[in-house]
Amino acid sequence: MKLKKGFITHETGDTQVMVAVGGAKFSGLIRSNRTAAFIVDQLKKETTRDAILEKMKERYDGVTDEVIGRDVDKVLNTLREVGALDE
Repeated sequence: MKLKKGFITHETGDTQVMVAVGGAKFSGLIRSNRTAAFIVDQLKKETTRDAILEKMKERYDGVTDEVIGRDVDKVLNTLREVGALDE
């Protein structure tokens, strides 16, 4: 899976903002905290849910697999809902 072309991100302070450009059907703005931004950044290249989980475990040492999985799934589901994922 990968973030679809037509979605761009911009970092501003502790927040990442993602907007749709071009032919994307979503017309809005998605604001992400640092954790969600890290997940979105992983999606800028082809990856898998499992690969994202592993990167999250490396970055957030001491956080349980359950919490990491829940965070990743929440972000992925949001991106699916707005049509931002190429799967």
